[in-house]
Amino acid sequence: MIVDERIVSFINSFNQDEEGIAEEIRKEALQQEVPIIRRETGQFIKTLLEMNKPNSVLEVGTAVGYSAIFMSKYLPKEAHITTIENWEPRIAQAKINFERAKVTEKITLIEGDATEELTKLKGTFDFIFMDAAKGQYINYFPDILRLLADGGILLSDNVLQDGEVLDSKFVVERRNRTIHGRMRDYLYTLMNHENLVTSILPIGDGVALSVKKMTKTGD
Repeated sequence: MIVDERIVSFINSFNQDEEGIAEEIRKEALQQEVPIIRRETGQFIKTLLEMNKPNSVLEVGTAVGYSAIFMSKYLPKEAHITTIENWEPRIAQAKINFERAKVTEKITLIEGDATEELTKLKGTFDFIFMDAAKGQYINYFPDILRLLADGGILLSDNVLQDGEVLDSKFVVERRNRTIHGRMRDYLYTLMNHENLVTSILPIGDGVALSVKKMTKTGD
């Protein structure tokens, strides 16, 4: 918990539970200890979608499909979500959940390693949600930047790693040092990239909100 638990509880007291199948899937995921977006993160995403009104969304890290289903409820009617997952048990469950939520026409699930699948994607996306293996964010970044439309939003979740990213690498357990170093590199890249404007926010387990600058045209 990177924010005082009382503050998080207070904020979430205003956030109503999702209705219907989305809430069922959220509860099932929590019972099965599947990592899904936290309630305060979901509220933040909901606000961003209302502001941005994206027609094309890319999610890296489907898990059991909860966040894609959640986002689909707050997108324009014609909008479409493309989501990538590589773990077979979660792919199977995500497919079931998409059917349960009746969103199969609104969501395309790509099965495979995001490192490879991202290179195959063409065009651009108005909103990209990064919620996959934290140690891979920096490796995904070149394709993510290529795929993000001018003026588009990149939201990267879990970037503060329960506060561990703040620590010296010598304090972090040896098995976590690679992820720790890569996340620091990723955050530095986001904050210093000439084509992005980024803020790191202590929401949920930390999110990085990036906006791609508009391409300058001639006078």
